[in-house]
Amino acid sequence: MSISSGPVVLVTGASSGIGAAAARELARAGWRVALAARRADKLDAVCSDIRAGGGEAAAVVADLREEAQV
Repeated sequence: MSISSGPVVLVTGASSGIGAAAARELARAGWRVALAARRADKLDAVCSDIRAGGGEAAAVVADLREEAQV
């Protein structure tokens, strides 16, 4: 994961639904976005969408229900 320096927002559950929509909106508003979710394929798609729109995003596959992955 690599994001340039400056403020970053972390969006959990970012692979679909409200999390994905929030990540896209935050990126459009100029935030650097770190995305976390369990489903790598969907998470990568959201990350790619953000980058294609000129935003900056990085993805981390993690199940935040698992303490060791937090």
